[in-house]
Amino acid sequence: MNDSFSGKNGKVKVMYVRSDDDNGDDRNKNKRPAGKGRPADNARGARSGQDKPRGGNDRRTSDSRRSDGDRPRRPARSEERGGHDSPWKTVSRAPDDEAAFDHGGISGKSFIDPEQLRRQRAEETRVYGENACQALFASRPDAIVRAWFVQSVTPRFREALRWMAANRKAYHVVDEEELAKASGTEHHGGVCFLIKKRQGLDAQTYLQSAPAKDCVLALEEVGNPHNLGAIVRSCAHFGVNGVLLQDPALLESGAAVRTAEGGAEHIKAINADDFLSVLDTFRKAGYTIVTTSSHKGTTLAQAKLPAKMVLVLGQERDGLSDSAWQQGDMSISIGGTGKVESLNVSVATGILLADWWRQNQA
Repeated sequence: MNDSFSGKNGKVKVMYVRSDDDNGDDRNKNKRPAGKGRPADNARGARSGQDKPRGGNDRRTSDSRRSDGDRPRRPARSEERGGHDSPWKTVSRAPDDEAAFDHGGISGKSFIDPEQLRRQRAEETRVYGENACQALFASRPDAIVRAWFVQSVTPRFREALRWMAANRKAYHVVDEEELAKASGTEHHGGVCFLIKKRQGLDAQTYLQSAPAKDCVLALEEVGNPHNLGAIVRSCAHFGVNGVLLQDPALLESGAAVRTAEGGAEHIKAINADDFLSVLDTFRKAGYTIVTTSSHKGTTLAQAKLPAKMVLVLGQERDGLSDSAWQQGDMSISIGGTGKVESLNVSVATGILLADWWRQNQA
């Protein structure tokens, strides 16, 4: 608002009174940054006797002409903002007292259904090794979900790369370190496939297409993937078509498939969750159940192995359980010097299958 009055010399003086809304802006204008300029400005005003400090003195002069009753009361900041403190005010609080930020139902991480993740992990596995992956691509390329290669092996997987590109299968050319992360091992052989697992066959399904001369291997409590891989490699070499396991998925592990060096693609896994019952199913289908031991039964050199049989082996440390041993229609052992308790289960399997092949297929 403007207020005017006459001085002694008759001239009209005009006083400018700031409104409450202007006070804040003027105060901001009158603020000077600390530095060399500010002392100089104050000194210049003092010498001239005309320049007065801006802002504070003017406000006091104008306010002094008002009575206390006329002077408007400026509301506190908290009142201006509806009773709340300024949002710019810094408040120190302990970490435990900090209010949780409300994301409005959206979190910073995507939600993954645990059940879906469990199913996916149960259905997929990673296999690696050049021979294993070449054999897998040749026999079941549709099982491949994703692939990783180092540059040096790509010329030997040219056909696989073309097929994957044509069928929109993701593949990555990476360095050794990245491939080790993708495969979970440093012994990846330069390539890794993420694949859909094969599901084990039930005994009746296998028997529908079994050949007249057939050796099925039954493994009780054998779970070491390197032993399984070596066993599967021997099975493929000596014409075994099916391997009976309590957990068929063990044959699809990366270490087992790599150790098998492509042999896993020629073997059918047979589900034997109820191990003894499945042995009885094969017996009723005309198979001879042959159990093995390190020190009991007919020695292999004297045994006549049937053309259609189920060869039953147990874990290396304890061998077959008593219940499985009693299922045998015949029992055999591998003769030797006796200087060691037993052979590695994969070595014993190779010796037994070689003799079966010699007697029935050679």
